[in-house]
Amino acid sequence: MRNNKSGNQLLMTILKGRTFIVLILLVIFFSIAKNNFLAPATITMIAKHVALYGILGLGMTFVIITGGIDLSVGSVVGLIGMLAGGMIQEGITLRFTGNTYYFSVPVIVVAMLIVGCLIGMINGLIVTKLNVAPFIATLGTMYICRGFANLRSGGATFSSIGGFEGLGNTGFKTLGSNIANIPAGVYIFAILALLSAILLKKMSFGWYVLAVGGNERSARLSGIKADKIKILVYMISGFCAAWVGMINTAQLSAAHPASGDGWEMNAIAATVLGGTSMAGGSGTIIGTIVGAFVIGVINDGMTMCGVSEFWQKVIRGMVIILAVVIDQTQRNLQAKMALQARNAN
Repeated sequence: MRNNKSGNQLLMTILKGRTFIVLILLVIFFSIAKNNFLAPATITMIAKHVALYGILGLGMTFVIITGGIDLSVGSVVGLIGMLAGGMIQEGITLRFTGNTYYFSVPVIVVAMLIVGCLIGMINGLIVTKLNVAPFIATLGTMYICRGFANLRSGGATFSSIGGFEGLGNTGFKTLGSNIANIPAGVYIFAILALLSAILLKKMSFGWYVLAVGGNERSARLSGIKADKIKILVYMISGFCAAWVGMINTAQLSAAHPASGDGWEMNAIAATVLGGTSMAGGSGTIIGTIVGAFVIGVINDGMTMCGVSEFWQKVIRGMVIILAVVIDQTQRNLQAKMALQARNAN
């Protein structure tokens, strides 16, 4: 009995640290497969992508903890990029006056963050007030946002996002530049990750999020406004997607309506790999960060090794399924160990 208990505890330890173990194994594998995998240029490239997936994953973590899902984040990335690119390149023209107005980069950034939050709020309202399943609600907004992204320019690309000195709207590309040889997106990711960790673990809002995901009925009976919490977590997800939309556009030096296509899967994979349960009620920010590194290393490593994009999609799908299976195994093992502990007492 004692050996069985020790075996379960060892297995639980391995399961809890699975994402970090996988990350180390992936780095070793790709380092052997490609000699330049750990070169500074490669690390910088991976860091850029990890930051983008990680920021999306932060918002997704809050949503999934409540038992929801947000399939719209990839489309929000594309829409925000098009809106920001359009404001820089074309400005905003008022039809009734014919005047065109241009705005400074800080104003554009704030405006895009507000748009992201509004989209998240719409998702939250559809889920809570109209009782639409999160999968369906965010699937709908995914198509709506992608459609508006294409409508903004008729499917064309905004390529002049550097701004114009005379109009006072230069500086947007800073979001995609390197500062002290580190991508600006990494700094933003670090700040948002720190704030997210504090929000989830050190503030009452985080406890409410965990309570709603763990048992929504009990949370409501204890006085927690579950609908409000759900709306706020979708707003956080939209806020994070807006940051990614701007950073990605700045990195590409252009805004394209197809940007962010399929990135919701990377965000979900990073979150689930990091230990956030699809059943809701549990999850950590540090886990999501490590999960984002795993997805970034897998994607860039496979690309460097010449793996077909089609096979990459297959592998990413398998990774998501495997992560959910392992999460269920961990939950079952925890329940078994808890039952054994009660019986022992």
